[in-house]
Amino acid sequence: MNIPTDLKYTKDHEWIRIEGDTAVVGITDFAQGELGDIVFVEVETEGETLDREETFGSVEAVKTVSDLFMPVSGEVEAFNEEIESNPELVNEDPYGKGWMVKIKISDDSELADLLDADAYKELIA
Repeated sequence: MNIPTDLKYTKDHEWIRIEGDTAVVGITDFAQGELGDIVFVEVETEGETLDREETFGSVEAVKTVSDLFMPVSGEVEAFNEEIESNPELVNEDPYGKGWMVKIKISDDSELADLLDADAYKELIA
């Protein structure tokens, strides 16, 4: 299973990559594997400011629908429109082309509460 060490993780199986004061967010390789074939990603919170752990969207797979949670507080600045027409990118490349949203981080201190790769590996072991 692919768990990049340069990312941070949540207990809800989202990953976050910090790029200055912006964060790129998606679901982990473990999460996409558990969900199965992803058929639709819905994010209607673009432009909204949300608190950590608030729902920013949902992922629909053949088996189930799962909510997506904010790893940190901030404004949802962008949605990856490529996954709207190609949701399978989340399965094929969850840490690359399958990213979901970009967030303008509003509270840097929340980053300390995220898991590193080793802690995430323990969580899913």
